[in-house]
Amino acid sequence: MGVTIYDFYLVININKYEPLCYTYIQYYFSMKAIEKQQAILLRKSGESIKQIAKQLYVSKASVSVWVRNIELTQLQRSKLTARGFSVDAIEKRRINRMSRVRKEKEEIVNMAGKDIVKISIDNLKIIGSMLYWAEGRKRGKQTVGFSNSDPLMVKIMMRFFREVCNVLESRFRGHIHIHSHLNVEIAEKYWSDISLIPRKQFYKTYSKPSISSKGKMDSLPYGTFDIYVGDTKLFLTIMGWIKKISQLLLD
Repeated sequence: MGVTIYDFYLVININKYEPLCYTYIQYYFSMKAIEKQQAILLRKSGESIKQIAKQLYVSKASVSVWVRNIELTQLQRSKLTARGFSVDAIEKRRINRMSRVRKEKEEIVNMAGKDIVKISIDNLKIIGSMLYWAEGRKRGKQTVGFSNSDPLMVKIMMRFFREVCNVLESRFRGHIHIHSHLNVEIAEKYWSDISLIPRKQFYKTYSKPSISSKGKMDSLPYGTFDIYVGDTKLFLTIMGWIKKISQLLLD
């Protein structure tokens, strides 16, 4: 149900100015009604929403609502197309605008990247510790474990384990969790290439059915990948780094 003059009147009821307010409200709604009718007539005559808004000194959003149920004839559409108001022209402007916004975003990202020139081994220690704090195993059996579906994050953590923690290659274990309708062979090869852990050091892939993803595009075509290192001392060391970093940041 739309807003009536009486509803508007109750909202801004102001003591001795009531008669004046009511008169103004009547005028306001009557003018809007007139503008709406004018917009409808102009649209029926084949005018574009932009031109109607310009002629009536109202917003394009208002005009769009007022004339949304009016269908233009093929001839009217052709005339608008010739004047640059076609659907194709609008879409072209939208694509150009999106392209401009994308370039602006890329420029911001590229400029920000210039702030970071080099990652030292100490930087990598902090980065790896923070990623482990967020995504690593911290409870239960004191074994190092990190799980993620982002290949870049897995690569970073493998650098952390190899270069900071000095884990021997033979100590790494990989484990994949994947939906049963996906290709296990392809997933194992993919994660082996990403982590550089030989497939012979993978645990048996855990494959589970997914009713929700049936018939839909798979957001995780290779599943998630777990990195394991059976080393209690390393687990406690990483926990110590995390504790110290949090103390330095918060104390």
